[in-house]
Amino acid sequence: METLSVVQALIIALWIGAVMSRSFLGGATTTLRFTPMMTGLVCGIVMGDVANAMMVVAAIQLIYMGVFSPGGQMPSEPAIAAGIAVPVAMLGNLDPEAAIAVAVPVGLLGSYLYQFRFFLNTFVVKLSDKYAAEGNAKGLTWSIIGIPILISFALFTPLMFVALYFGTPLIASIVNAAAGGIVFHVLTVIGNGLAAIGIAVTVYVIGRKEYIVFFLLAYFMSVMLKSLSIPMVTYAILGTVIAVIFVLAQSKSTAD
Repeated sequence: METLSVVQALIIALWIGAVMSRSFLGGATTTLRFTPMMTGLVCGIVMGDVANAMMVVAAIQLIYMGVFSPGGQMPSEPAIAAGIAVPVAMLGNLDPEAAIAVAVPVGLLGSYLYQFRFFLNTFVVKLSDKYAAEGNAKGLTWSIIGIPILISFALFTPLMFVALYFGTPLIASIVNAAAGGIVFHVLTVIGNGLAAIGIAVTVYVIGRKEYIVFFLLAYFMSVMLKSLSIPMVTYAILGTVIAVIFVLAQSKSTAD
């Protein structure tokens, strides 16, 4: 069983620490935390196999398409889930569906870790109150942005490093051994169900009755034209053309 090197595990762990800080990379950090795709890309680059990493993380992404984060809290942490599940799948040569079975419990544990980070930040709030009372702008910047970033790195990076360096080979071997068993089959079925729920919730949230027809058109076109092996880029271009025609037609109708 292959293992991650110290450098590989450290780079991925540092990335997770940066993403979970929500501010280390500016406003984009929050978006990066809410999606596993970029974490999967980083794992692929670090492990030297971007193509397989993106196929694995694409399956994981489906779970989180319908996940919301009221108050910044998520029921499962996508970045942490991808940070563990993608290396496990690549080390164990697992199918993307198997990676979902790993990502679900890991992401849930990550949400508890994120809640603990909230608890640590409560001690920083007192410092912020002190600087606010003093009118200390630099102190407020440090307590609101700087210290929480350091807490994120101190909390997530060591734990992720240990999990990646020592845990991923073990998890990969366990999953390989359990593959084909009833427990693993149940987890895989549940994972695939979560992906369907993610898509359904997204369609429900962003869908408007007058636009659902386009969703159905895209679905049935992909089914009917599957034998032609049309690449996704072609579908994207066709969808863009249809969208532009629709917008132009609506604009003309409004103008008339």
